[in-house]
Amino acid sequence: MAEPREEGAPGGGSSPTSLLTARGLRKTYRRGMWPRRRSLSVLEGADIDLEPGEIVGLVGENGSGKSTLMKILVGDLIPDAGLVQRRGSLGYCPQVPVLYERLTAGEHLELFGAAYGLDEGELGRARHEMYDRLDFGRFADTRVEEMSGGTRSKLNLSLAMVHDPDLLLLDEPYAGFDWDTYQRFWDLTGSRRDRGASLLIISHFIADEERFDRIYDLVDGRTVLR
Repeated sequence: MAEPREEGAPGGGSSPTSLLTARGLRKTYRRGMWPRRRSLSVLEGADIDLEPGEIVGLVGENGSGKSTLMKILVGDLIPDAGLVQRRGSLGYCPQVPVLYERLTAGEHLELFGAAYGLDEGELGRARHEMYDRLDFGRFADTRVEEMSGGTRSKLNLSLAMVHDPDLLLLDEPYAGFDWDTYQRFWDLTGSRRDRGASLLIISHFIADEERFDRIYDLVDGRTVLR
């Protein structure tokens, strides 16, 4: 049975300024039917801290449990044990874009802007920033079903950032980006960090370690500070 999970509550060893604290996260998947039922332990006590104004990396091999950990942090998956505390607004960019095939990029941004409670002026400014920073304004009236994989990834990232959240959790966000878009990604996320946001970027490989304030490696179900 999972231990109680809390959001936005003090305690658990978290800093008073932390935007996210995770302690002792455990998750085991059970497959098959008895008597051939098998258990696969993915997380064995993972811990993470995110403070305002920093970019943190989480690195692990394929199948190491990175996406499982991310889903627990955003509340999509319940851990078997452990505690997650979050403060402030949240933006989540899943590894696989979750988009509506028949809607355009502009319609997606309007839909998500309304869901986040942005007024017309706020949405207009956010939309302009996303189109400009990621260079895909020419696809504003293009349906998702007609977009390339790279453009879908740009839209997927934009939907996580449109409301300028305090906390951004990004799962393999630049997979499929060309070099120019990759550089644009770091300019965009760097500006968010400079404004006090905290970002967790999950990837199977990190080339530019100097861009991160801290990096965790996920090894044998535990997070190890590099």
